[in-house]
Amino acid sequence: MSRKGLSRRRFLSGSLAAAAAVTVIPRMALGAGTPAPSDMITHAVIGTGGMGMGHVGYVKNDPIGKLLAVCDVDEQHLARAVKHGGCKGYKDFRDVLDRGDIDVAHVPTPPHWHGLISIAAAQAGCDVWCEKPMTRTIGEGQHVIDAVHRHGRMFRLNTWFRFHRNMYGMGCPAKPIKKLVNNGLLGWPVTMLLSPWTGFGFKLRQWSGRINDKPQPVPKHFDYDRWLGPAPYKPYTRHRTHGSFRGYWDYDGGGLGDMGQHYLDPAQYILDKDGTSPVVIEAYAPWPPHPDAVLLWGRVEMKYADGCRLILESGEWGERKTQGRPYVEGPKGKIYKGFRCDPGGLRNALRSLPDPEPMIGDFNISVKTRRPFGLDELKGHRSCTLVNLAKIAVRTGRKLRFDPVKQRFIGDEEANRFINQPMRAPWHL
Repeated sequence: MSRKGLSRRRFLSGSLAAAAAVTVIPRMALGAGTPAPSDMITHAVIGTGGMGMGHVGYVKNDPIGKLLAVCDVDEQHLARAVKHGGCKGYKDFRDVLDRGDIDVAHVPTPPHWHGLISIAAAQAGCDVWCEKPMTRTIGEGQHVIDAVHRHGRMFRLNTWFRFHRNMYGMGCPAKPIKKLVNNGLLGWPVTMLLSPWTGFGFKLRQWSGRINDKPQPVPKHFDYDRWLGPAPYKPYTRHRTHGSFRGYWDYDGGGLGDMGQHYLDPAQYILDKDGTSPVVIEAYAPWPPHPDAVLLWGRVEMKYADGCRLILESGEWGERKTQGRPYVEGPKGKIYKGFRCDPGGLRNALRSLPDPEPMIGDFNISVKTRRPFGLDELKGHRSCTLVNLAKIAVRTGRKLRFDPVKQRFIGDEEANRFINQPMRAPWHL
């Protein structure tokens, strides 16, 4: 698609009439053996900071992956990625998508760009490999789902702990815990505690924003206006961008944005909540919150309609709870850090329990067969909604009631304004 005469507004909104909502099989053949050049899966990485270079390295090491393009608004980041990737570099992601030869668009930008670029990539006919958190707001996630489905694309969210052998400090994979929970051996309802004492630290101080930084000159190699994109204009400081952007509400959500979806997605999977959300959310945090900088919080509690609960504790503000509490607890049993079980016979019971439904854990398979990845846009949106619900509870400072079907707060328009937040012109959903 040529972009001559095409405005940003028209590009992002797209033309529904021009894009048929059908599955398009990529160019690569589906057979086995050494792929011919025409059978490779072609990739572009949009955003080449720390995580972006990880994506570049992954594609370079993939025997059926071919990196065609990298993109960044920082000339130094871009030059590094071009050198390492051996491909063409771009400053504007729309130029990348205009190429028409990209099978998979990677989106490891700061989260305030995830929604817009994922939507634009789906409109351009690309499958999408997006970093966590999936979107900065609940509303953006709903729009990503619509675009992915409307254009028949595959979507992968890049958090892997529902698949992985070790969930950070737990020392065990999610699969055996899910088997115990879903087969009733712990009883019901179940409470899951995510805290430093169960193996999950949220890095709040590491990702806190600064409230007294003075404006600084924008480096010549950095296009700050393009980096901001849909975010409100704020005077430039080095801490607002690059590796420390997480400390500002306009771009992410501090430790919740960094670690939340890593931790909450396997919890959602274990509790079999991939299709729903909590109905009550409450946070314990300093009040009032800073309007710009993400700071500290102590505890967030989320309760589902059936009584299951997710409890997040930071250990970095407020009351510090005692150690030795279980990660998963039901009326019949408990599971502790390191997969220590009470009663001890729970682990032996695993041998006789059926395995959970298998998931596709290789995005190449999804791209080739058009079968959804194990953490696709629907599941990813629901676990990202957990992150966004926690953020909104911290920012509103009161108990919230949420309708998981309508995905709206009940009787709280202030909280609902966080679901769809305005974007700086000309960007829009």
